Amino acid sequence: MFETVVEHRSAPANHTWQTPRVTAEPRSSEQVSGDCLLHMLDEIDYGMVLVNKQAHVHYMNHAARLELDGDHALQLQGNTLRTRNMRDLAGLHEALAGAQRGMRKMLMLGSDDRRVGVSVVPLSGNPAAPEGLALLVLGKRQTCAELTVLGFARAMALTHAETQVLQLLCEGRHAADIAEQLDVGLCTVRTHIGHIRGKTDAASITALLRQVVTMPPLLRALRTGAAGAAL
Repeated sequence: MFETVVEHRSAPANHTWQTPRVTAEPRSSEQVSGDCLLHMLDEIDYGMVLVNKQAHVHYMNHAARLELDGDHALQLQGNTLRTRNMRDLAGLHEALAGAQRGMRKMLMLGSDDRRVGVSVVPLSGNPAAPEGLALLVLGKRQTCAELTVLGFARAMALTHAETQVLQLLCEGRHAADIAEQLDVGLCTVRTHIGHIRGKTDAASITALLRQVVTMPPLLRALRTGAAGAAL
């Protein structure tokens, strides 16, 4: 299966890592399985990056492309992963070298509010994976990612104002803080919270936030906004 994935990644450094388009040409069951796997990986809301022991990227899913922004502890330079902090680079390469020997490792990269966990998963024992590759699974930097909140709000038919309130609740803000930030009255915020709870059948704010955290990913639906603009 992974052979199909890697074949599509032999592109220049500025390649956008787009999933191959489906054509009308007859394809083998292996090719169909490979294409399905690519689509499946793009629906997962954890960033996943396939790299070799030199940290050269062979594949990354949609969530990883979103995660690896300017603030992330990992940075994509050309076709190679680097760390924002040089002190983290040795640990990354040590973990990738260990993956060649079948060792799994959890790294904590970055510092302060930019600190993030990265799981290094060896693939050397998998006969379907090309030799020398490892899988990096990127930990989430916040409990409720923005796309998750937007997906939940869309599924529950929340208004724009209700969505703003929900996003701030997910950041741990209290009603008074939300009212100040949105420049509205406290009673207005409480009304929005009541409407959100009513639409979601949540008995409390804690129950509401639990619904958001545990919802399944809706990444493909979220990549196209209401106006048809790609996210």
